[in-house]
Amino acid sequence: MQVLRTPDARFDNLKDYPFAPNYLNISAADGTDLRMHYLDEGPADSAPVLCMHGEPSWSYLYRHMIPVFTDAGHRVIAPDLIGFGKSDKPVERSDYSYQSHVDWMTQVLRKLDLRDITLVCQDWGGLIGLRLWAENPERFARVVVANTALPTGDQPMGAAFEGWREFSQTVDPFPAGRIVYGGTSTKLTDEEVAAYDAPFPDATYQAGARQFPMLVPDTPDNPASAPNRAAWKVLETLETPVLTAFGADDKIMAGIDRVFQKRLPGAAGQAHTVLPNAGHFLQEDVGPELARLTCKFIGDTSNQTRTGSGRVTGG
Repeated sequence: MQVLRTPDARFDNLKDYPFAPNYLNISAADGTDLRMHYLDEGPADSAPVLCMHGEPSWSYLYRHMIPVFTDAGHRVIAPDLIGFGKSDKPVERSDYSYQSHVDWMTQVLRKLDLRDITLVCQDWGGLIGLRLWAENPERFARVVVANTALPTGDQPMGAAFEGWREFSQTVDPFPAGRIVYGGTSTKLTDEEVAAYDAPFPDATYQAGARQFPMLVPDTPDNPASAPNRAAWKVLETLETPVLTAFGADDKIMAGIDRVFQKRLPGAAGQAHTVLPNAGHFLQEDVGPELARLTCKFIGDTSNQTRTGSGRVTGG
């Protein structure tokens, strides 16, 4: 496996991103060592808030939320998925699969021994993060689901997604920063757009970003469809508290919050919200508000048994 690493100079002096880098090595299926970058902010002995980004962003997406969490006394872990941010970037699109991303992040959970996790997941951060929860329920205390899904390919993806996927495969060059810009309601500055472009000096670094839209299971026989169905079967038995917080202006994910509210036992009775003036990348539009909602959710559910995520409902 050929792997690229974005030069550190590309990340110098990024606006509102003063965080120290952390790295760990994980293994690809062929034995290749991959270096994954993650942020680790706040008290080391506090339960972690695991902030997972999606396509085509990186941990920069959480820069306005991290101070809210740390000021409230929480530890924040914000990884860059392989292929994104400061993490290593395999150069062949065939190096990336849905399962490989789940496997890579599973190694992160175990190497960092994260427990009592509050998962905050958006976009592909949810497609991967919800699988992590289903496969390691004892590690998760609660989940915030934001503008994401866990598709199985058994229902049509919709015209908005199909349009996005076609665009992602035909646009040249691939404009990561402008894509994030287009998925916000308040819009980004030129400096912020440049920060989202920083991980990708040229197209050879973009295999992961190009491939992600093609990995969404959109047919019943997709390789990820059966594992996602199996994940749903587990999640539908867990009492782990679940909060949905979706952006009102996100057309691709509109209505999916109700699926989680209906199917997940831990979503019952929670203060679910649809945030106005928030697009797909709601961390950009209403990041501090989303962080405060998460802190309140942590407080409201902290009296529940810490192993409650492993308990199942009857039936």
